[in-house]
Amino acid sequence: MTKDAQAAMRTTADQSRHPNLWPPFTQIESAPLPQRVIAGDGALLLREQGIPLIDAISSWWVTLHGHGHPVMAKAIADQAARLEQVIFADFTHEPAERLGERLSKLTGLDRLFFSDNGSTAVEVALKIACQWWVNRGEPRHQIVAFDGAYHGDTFGAMAVGERNLFSEPFDDKLFPVARCPWPATWWDDPDVDAREQAALAVLETTLQQPTAAVILEPLLQGAGGMAMVRGTFLRQVEMLVRQAGALLIADEVLTGFGRCGDWFACHRAGIQPDLMALSKGLTGGCLPMGVTMASERVFSAFVGADPSLTLWHGHSFTANPLGCAAANASLDLLQQDPDQFRGFEARHRPHLEQLRAHPNVTRCRLTGTVAAFDLSVSGDAGYLNPAGPTIKRIALEHGVFLRPLGQVVYLLPPLCISNDQLGQCYKAIATALDQI
Repeated sequence: MTKDAQAAMRTTADQSRHPNLWPPFTQIESAPLPQRVIAGDGALLLREQGIPLIDAISSWWVTLHGHGHPVMAKAIADQAARLEQVIFADFTHEPAERLGERLSKLTGLDRLFFSDNGSTAVEVALKIACQWWVNRGEPRHQIVAFDGAYHGDTFGAMAVGERNLFSEPFDDKLFPVARCPWPATWWDDPDVDAREQAALAVLETTLQQPTAAVILEPLLQGAGGMAMVRGTFLRQVEMLVRQAGALLIADEVLTGFGRCGDWFACHRAGIQPDLMALSKGLTGGCLPMGVTMASERVFSAFVGADPSLTLWHGHSFTANPLGCAAANASLDLLQQDPDQFRGFEARHRPHLEQLRAHPNVTRCRLTGTVAAFDLSVSGDAGYLNPAGPTIKRIALEHGVFLRPLGQVVYLLPPLCISNDQLGQCYKAIATALDQI
């Protein structure tokens, strides 16, 4: 093939979608063509064409320390040269043992069960919670979740999430779940106390039915629109759950590892769950891995001579040594400078304070590294509101990658983002606001 023919093929490929790839959460008929990324550098994504982009959402909330971090890369490469994979049902290894010890100390939960992503970490937590009651000889069937929740896209995770456009084709396949209101709040919210009390009243009534577990995203519902609640509300939720004798599951897939201004959102809220699902930032965003943490009290019900007590669950890549090495390296970086995440809220605040005066901005809210607001625009609220794609397009023109959730605009950048880069993100948003 001549160089001219190769160039022609390349040009044609650049103007169309790859014929073999099926991207997530994308309607091929109407979505813009994807852009080819060739490298990452800190907070930047380097494209084959166009100026570098600030990755203002941490590549779907996973990239903690930035792209191409040398410590992370070296940890993975060194581990790959020693041991890249081994079945975890018959063997153990040092990276997994070290990670288990560290996460146990950080979470206050003694036992770690490995899986491979956030959705399966939630699935494992749900299975543990349900089987725990069976193993005790007093099965309970009710699961309680909150309005607006998102816990993943596998069937169990979909069941406890908000029933919506994403889950509608499968509604008849999903197990029943009791729902309670999520009293999301924002700056200068005059009615938050009343909404919290109403939600707690519904939860208290719901828990009169014997309940296996209550699952929640502590402090922050991510895909549900960056919907934030107060720690005082979550402490009252925990009290009601304890009074009902149910288990409390914290889905910290998004909120863990400093995202909410403390090691875990549960810490900041002042609650202690029985089970905790972790993923995303677990490996610093470098490799897929999920973890479900469990208390010793929960774990002990699965130990005994009867094989039926066993948690019969596993994944081929359980405790993958590369993922464990990445997770340990990420924890090293976080422990070396915890002020990076503890002080991030103060970096957001002056920018968000300035932005809140814009007539198209409402319901500003801020927790840790996550800043969000709603757009005052027409149309139905939710993922399909057309204002989001407009903001995204204009921000891209100004070197910032955003992915609004419908009418909800948010920033969730990597910890390494510079003050100038963060300012550029807010400037791009302000420019977009003036144009919608």
